[in-house]
Amino acid sequence: MPFLLDYQQRLPELEESHNPFATVVMAHLAAIQTRGDRLQRKQQKLALARRLYEQGFEREAILNLLGFIDWMLTLPLDLEREFKREVEQLEAQQSMQYMTSFERIARMESLLEGITVGLKLKFGTEGLSLLPEISRIEDVEQLRAVLTGLETASNLEQLRSLYQPTTDTPREN
Repeated sequence: MPFLLDYQQRLPELEESHNPFATVVMAHLAAIQTRGDRLQRKQQKLALARRLYEQGFEREAILNLLGFIDWMLTLPLDLEREFKREVEQLEAQQSMQYMTSFERIARMESLLEGITVGLKLKFGTEGLSLLPEISRIEDVEQLRAVLTGLETASNLEQLRSLYQPTTDTPREN
């Protein structure tokens, strides 16, 4: 019976495999190889995550395997944050493939609720006048940008500039 370390010589074979256990073995091998090199560990962890998305695993399988990879390849907090940002970018690139319409609608509704509260708290009833415009936005990332922008926007026009294309007319400063 072969040990997991015996698969080191069969790495190309593992990389070609669509079997989720190939990912498990690769994560174990990466953990051993990168024990003393945290930057390399982050790169290996990211490569394994990218592999899951590229191979088209079901969403639940991706989440389970990412959990295992995360457990096998622990990182210091700063590198973990970098890894998280990079995985979020991967997910954003793949979002339409892995997010059902129900999930997308629920996420949009949740963001709109947050935007509504933020508008009311920051700008009062005047802020709520933007809701009809914002409610027509169908892009989750754009809604997320509006919600995030509420924190730093000092007026409604600044906030509106986050979701409306700018025109070529000069603006006053």
